[in-house]
Amino acid sequence: MSINKIMVVDDSTVDLLNLKNIVSDAGYQVVTASSGQEAIEKSAAEMPDLIFMDVVMQQMDGYQACREITHNESTKDIPIVFVTSKGQKADRMWAEMQGGKSLVQKPYTPAQIIEQINAFQ
Repeated sequence: MSINKIMVVDDSTVDLLNLKNIVSDAGYQVVTASSGQEAIEKSAAEMPDLIFMDVVMQQMDGYQACREITHNESTKDIPIVFVTSKGQKADRMWAEMQGGKSLVQKPYTPAQIIEQINAFQ
């Protein structure tokens, strides 16, 4: 699978911009969303190759958005990597149970983000 377009989802403007910059500086096309609902809508419209998703967001958390995306026939094959401050073993297990493929704990380094992208190439 070739990764070209990556969606970044976070309700924090600072975190969203930071992640967007890391991904775009690495040469990838970036689509952003600032809520779980927006992520669901944009994933179907934009069909990204990979999604980096925050967990703790207003209205709809990343887990719920992940479930919606992975249960939609057109978007079910898009890998989702959670980017969150929740890094306990239980959090990682729950992320997998929701359909997430991986989890990066905040604070993260640009190298950790690039490593995740490379894992899905």
